[in-house]
Amino acid sequence: MFENLHFWDVSIIFLYFIIVLWIACWASRSKKTGDSNSADYFLAGKSAGWFVIGTSLFASNIGSEIILGVSGAGARAEMPQANFEILAALILILLGWVFVPFYLRTGVYTMPEFLEKRYSKSCRNYLSIVSVLAYIITKISLIIFAGALVFEIIGIPFWTGAIITVLATGFYTVLGGLKAVIYTDMVQAFILILGTGAVTYYGLDQLGGWNALIDTLSEASLKPNNPPVENFFNLWRPSNDSSYPWTGMLFGAPILGVWYWCTDQFIVQRVLSAKDISNARKGTIFAGFLKLLPVFLFFIPGVIAYALSQKGMLSFPLDNPDQALPAMITGFLPIGLKGLAISGLLAALMSSLSSAFNSSSTLLTFDFYKQKRPNASEKELIRVGQIATVVLVIVSLAWIPFMKTLMSGGIFHYLQSVQAYISPPIAAVFLFGLIFKWINAIGAITSLWIGFAIGMLRLVLEYLNTEGVILLKENTILYLFVDMNFLHFAILLFIISTIILMLISKLGSPQNPKNLELVTFDKNKLNLKFKFSTDAVLTLILIGMVLLLWVIFSPLGIAN
Repeated sequence: MFENLHFWDVSIIFLYFIIVLWIACWASRSKKTGDSNSADYFLAGKSAGWFVIGTSLFASNIGSEIILGVSGAGARAEMPQANFEILAALILILLGWVFVPFYLRTGVYTMPEFLEKRYSKSCRNYLSIVSVLAYIITKISLIIFAGALVFEIIGIPFWTGAIITVLATGFYTVLGGLKAVIYTDMVQAFILILGTGAVTYYGLDQLGGWNALIDTLSEASLKPNNPPVENFFNLWRPSNDSSYPWTGMLFGAPILGVWYWCTDQFIVQRVLSAKDISNARKGTIFAGFLKLLPVFLFFIPGVIAYALSQKGMLSFPLDNPDQALPAMITGFLPIGLKGLAISGLLAALMSSLSSAFNSSSTLLTFDFYKQKRPNASEKELIRVGQIATVVLVIVSLAWIPFMKTLMSGGIFHYLQSVQAYISPPIAAVFLFGLIFKWINAIGAITSLWIGFAIGMLRLVLEYLNTEGVILLKENTILYLFVDMNFLHFAILLFIISTIILMLISKLGSPQNPKNLELVTFDKNKLNLKFKFSTDAVLTLILIGMVLLLWVIFSPLGIAN
């Protein structure tokens, strides 16, 4: 154990664990200055400021599976994958300006609870069940799986690493609730940035700088089967591209983004902990700026790793590019930087895993247990949340072996693909429910269930077809349905869900307008005139930076 690491690297890693656990204990003690209640445990007392919210949003999202997946995309010249990170900045703006005011003024604890206020209890139950299942399938187990791979880097066996990951993260999540999670997230965000930043700087320095990187890629492109240079720096691909067509990225990816960033408990719980709307909005804008960093901290290191391998300075299997960053850390970085980089990966792992544990336990406590026992005491709710975390950990560990056999196309691609099957109906119901008062509960629940059925049909057929259980004839409707790019499928499913939502609502009766005052836009009070403010200016700057990156990493920029 630790045979790949020097004493100083191991010391840095242990120091990281000590700092994180100390902060978690501090957060746990500080929340006990008065009588503990569910708001303290599940929403950090609704007292979080913008800086903590922004860093927690960033750290919660950036798990080690994201880092390994995006760096792997860099090593195989698939830059469009990095567009998910850039697009997130725009969706976070939508969260802060459109969704946050509704969430905070209704005082909800969970997203399913908001759906009940807008539509009905059946909509709440649907989202509760789907969310918990989605966390087990695409979040918790995937985070643990990727985290175990990180431990393998330092010579710890896969399952041992998985158990260490769960115990260490579960300990402080159970102990301190959301306050412990968001404050450890804040520290872990900086460790993550420092660690991956060190990898980028040192790797580029060893190559001889940016120009040397380009020269190496140019020389490598002359060899058979190697990608051309422009593929490493082009965010946009033709509309018929099998993996990341520009049409899918521009119109399909935002649908996934609205679900994930604006309606998913895993993310939104951070802004629900804000002391007010202003801090919540500032936090989302700050997180938007942070989401521009992964292009340089995760994707570019993957490109550097590929260039180093072409020069014979680094060795990793090109048929498994997700190993690019781990190979760079273990086989290339000097003493000290190696420990810092591994700490960065562990920070990414533990921040996202603790967030998943906390949001899952919140859902199980408020959308299941409290519904059955509405008079449960505050201490009882906290205890149930802690027990729920333990149960989820056990179930997630049991799911990992099955997930390993289902996964294809890289960790990140699997995560995004599964999201495409379940998110469009939810995004449609939330988004249009805010805008149109005439959309009713029957339309919403019908859209959710039919959309879910279509998504699951696609998922099952795709799996059976991939495994050779069934053979679909080319150019048939069923074949085109299964073979369609997952981002294009997200667009199709969103359109179908929206049509069903609106058609069924028009055929039925609208809900009582008095019950919708806090959960829908009031056209009479809506003021779309631009007002000069710090938030508005920062939002415009963020939009400008996104557009600038889109141009730089395109045929109009360095991809030419």
